[in-house]
Amino acid sequence: MAERRRIKHEATFEERLAEEAIKFKEAAEKQPPGSTARELLLRRARQAETVSHINDWLRSPGLQPPKALENLVSDQKK
Repeated sequence: MAERRRIKHEATFEERLAEEAIKFKEAAEKQPPGSTARELLLRRARQAETVSHINDWLRSPGLQPPKALENLVSDQKK
């Protein structure tokens, strides 16, 4: 059985996500407005930011739901 390769990251997960989002935003700026490539790069940047927010939420004490979800749930109960 082959051994799994292990990678020791020097930056934290949050730092790597932030760097990825910045990298995608910078690449998107180089594309012409409205192009498919630009939209895909901006989508990837938003995804990295969303993952960062979800990770913050998962690591928070008590796993409190985000405020937007609390509002949505309270609106549905009315």
